[in-house]
Formats: sequence, C-alpha cells, structure tokens
Amino acid sequence: MVQGTSSNAGKSVVVAALCRIFSKRGYKVAPFKSQNMSLNSYTTHENAEIAIAQVLQAEAAGVEPSYHMNPILLKPKEDFISQVIVHGKPVNDMNFYEYQNSFREKALKAIKESLESLKNNYDIIVIEGAGSPAEINMQDKDLANMKIAELADADVLLVADIDRGGVFASIAGTFTLLEEKYRNRIKGIIINKFRGNLDILIPGIRQIEEIVGVPVLGVMPYDESLKLPEEDSASLSEHKYSKNEKINIGVMRLPRISNFTDIDPLEYEPDIGIKLIEMGDEIGNIDALIIPGTRNTINDMVALNDAGFTDEIVHLSQEIPVFGICGGYQILGTKIIDETFKESKYGSVEGIGILDAKTKFERIDKIVTQSKAEVLGNRLFKDIKGDFVKGYELHEGLTVLGDSKPLFKVVQGCGNHPSSGYDGAINGLTAGTYLHGIFHNFKFRRVFTDYLRAENGLETLGFTEDNFETLKKFSIDRLAEIVEDNVDLTIIEESVEKFY
Repeated sequence: MVQGTSSNAGKSVVVAALCRIFSKRGYKVAPFKSQNMSLNSYTTHENAEIAIAQVLQAEAAGVEPSYHMNPILLKPKEDFISQVIVHGKPVNDMNFYEYQNSFREKALKAIKESLESLKNNYDIIVIEGAGSPAEINMQDKDLANMKIAELADADVLLVADIDRGGVFASIAGTFTLLEEKYRNRIKGIIINKFRGNLDILIPGIRQIEEIVGVPVLGVMPYDESLKLPEEDSASLSEHKYSKNEKINIGVMRLPRISNFTDIDPLEYEPDIGIKLIEMGDEIGNIDALIIPGTRNTINDMVALNDAGFTDEIVHLSQEIPVFGICGGYQILGTKIIDETFKESKYGSVEGIGILDAKTKFERIDKIVTQSKAEVLGNRLFKDIKGDFVKGYELHEGLTVLGDSKPLFKVVQGCGNHPSSGYDGAINGLTAGTYLHGIFHNFKFRRVFTDYLRAENGLETLGFTEDNFETLKKFSIDRLAEIVEDNVDLTIIEESVEKFY
C-alpha cells in the first residue's frame, strides 16, 4: 500500500509506476483505492463510475478498469454534501456526518467485497491511500488508509512531498501520530518531487531514518516532462498549462468544475495554448472557448451570471467556436429546469441560450455509460461526417432540442434523451455534447484545432501523429523508469515475494 504524508504527495503516480513495473515483469496487477474523493471520473466497461486516477493506474498495469478498483467514490456536489457512489452506481447525496455515522458499515462491506474480488483475479494489488493516515481526528472513521492496510494485511510505503517544504517534519509527524501497530506496517519512505543537490539532502535522510527507524528507499526527482491526468480540481492551481501559444483556447474554470481531463488532449496539440479563466478574470483574447463539465450545473450557471460572463460568451459565439461538455453543454442551452430542486436550491434557471436546447433534471437514475456516436458533419465537423467517436456519459439531466441540430447520432449510450437517438447540439460556431472524452478522439480534436489554425493563418496539420496518446504512453513508461532508477525496490520485491 502507498500512503502519503499529505494530499498530492505523489501516491497516485507511485502506484501507477509500481503497476507498470510489476506488470512488465509478468505479474497480473490491479490498482485499488478503497475510497476516493474526486470530480474527475470515468465510465468503465461495466457502465460503472470510478475515479480517473484508478483508470490511469489500470492502464499502467495493462488491465481493464473495473469498479472493484475504486469501490467508493465521493463526488462533492454542494458545500458539505457529496454524491456517494458505491460499486460504480450513485446511492445518495450525503453530508459528512450521515456518511460516517449511518453509511460507514455499508461502505466497508463494499470495500471488502471489491478487495476480495481483486485478490481472486490478480497476482498483485497496489493500494493507494487518501490524504494522510495521521488525521487523528478521523482515525476511528478511517476507510482509506491504515484501516485498509490492516484489512488487506499490506505493507506500507510512505510518500513525502519535499517540494512544498517541511518534508522531514511531515515524515516524523506522521510516525508520531500513528499507533504503534500502524507505524510497524510502514516498511519504507519515498521522498518525492526533489529538485536540487542530493548531497545536501543526504544528512537529513540519515537523521530521519534514525528518528523513525524506517529506511528512505529513494528520492524521486521533479520531472516536468511528465504529462498525466490530474485527480482533482485542487491540482489545477499547480498545473502549468501552456499559454501564449499561436492559438489560445480559453477554458472556464467553473466553481464546481469536473472531468476537466476532457481538455488535456488539446494541450498536446501543436500551436495550442490553454488559458484557464477564473470567475474573477477577464476572458481576454482567445480563439475558442470551452465550458467543461460541472458537478452542479445550476449553481455554476448562477456563478457565470454573477461574474458577468453570460453576455460576453454570447458575443464571442458570433466570432469564435464555443464548445460545452456535459454540464457545459447544458449551460449553453436556453433553459435548465429543476422543478423538484434535485440539482440545486435555485430551482429552474435560464441558460446562456446560444443552443436551442432545454435540459430537465428529473428523478431518474444517473446516466452512466460508455458511448459511441456517428458524426453528423454540421459546420465545424463537416470533414469527418460519418466518422465515429467514442466517449462516456455521466449526467442526470436530459435534454430536448428545439431548432438547434444534433451533433451526433447515438450508436451506443443515451445522449440527449433515451428516446431521441441523438446527442449534443450545434448552432453556428457553438456546439455541445454529453460525451466526456470527446477530444480524446484524435480526428475530432484535429478537425477542431485545424479550423482554429486556418482561422489564424497557420498551416493545417491533417490527421498526422496523435501526440496525446504518444506522450501519455511515454509519461507512464518514464514514470516507471524514474522509480526504478531512484528507488530501492528490494523491500517492495520482498513484500511481493513472501506471498509466492
């Protein structure tokens, strides 16, 4: 099991690296995170929803993602309330107290079931913790760290982030606050995100090893060449998107932004820069605008209005492409109807109104499905008419079109409405879709960016190499190399071998 001294210490990437390393050695490996809180999620082949981090780890292991790899997913919805997803399906919206006091045993049962399923089907399970194991106010409610290590009888690696400072204090503090039986599970420490002279660090390493009685297995360098999906929106503040390129695509950073990994492939496109637009910013000079997904469409529509963006987006839509994904698509419509206050305390609200489409939140099961659709070839996408795209859907609203034309014909999945047979809408240069991962489709993405290149007097690229898939594979392999080159794996190997 890989735990961290804090959130964002590097647990996810170390798990991914270990999955890759042992997979290449011939083991059948599965990642596992018992409970994850994330707004970046994905639909598996079981039509189940899990966190995107476990999808990346499964890809590193060379296996199909499954809901057993992330049995509990918490998706923050409003202040202090999260949607609770168990084995890939939403159960209910709960506050922290209700979840911890009324639902904890059910969550633990689901975790045990998934762990047993993985044990029966894989040689090695690499488990990721959450946050810090030393949150002393919550240790009796733990469902993600030492409770899971105990349940799985797993040895633990502790990852510490040196980039934020105080690395030795964070290591010592973690050991101090843990019960002895849990301290004894920690077999090694990895210091992550190091930039500097290792010789200067070594005296501190020797002292911390004496203080905690556990070896530092290695120091991983900070490698900015790695391009991997981020787990949650907090990491957006640290993500350095390329700016001031020949073409700039603006992305609205909605207050409840979700599945922002949808925009990742655009960053790999030549000539393209990404500009994150906060609620207090000016949109400025951009060549296209994307409104991404959101965990609360109505609240974020209200936020856009309050920030004064609505009229500006309408004006921009006459000059540049505006594209909405899932909640962003709903926002671009004329009306968002919530008569039962299912989505928000605001009830029904007006949308931006560029697309003639009305979305209604009804008391139906959440749409969670992998999808496939045929491109209808309207305006921006005429050059790929008849091609097929793939994606995944995670939405509760259903949409009915007025005069706007649909973007896709649905082959698999739901789209706008189960009875419509179509997905998305397009009006002039403005379009939207329910398909997450739409820009992961290379030809669809390249047609979109080639339109922007042509509008800016640049040479179009056509359907040449897919930089996104190439660099993602490189990043996973490079990550594994960094761990193998900088971390002594002997203790980890011994931990694995004792079971064989």
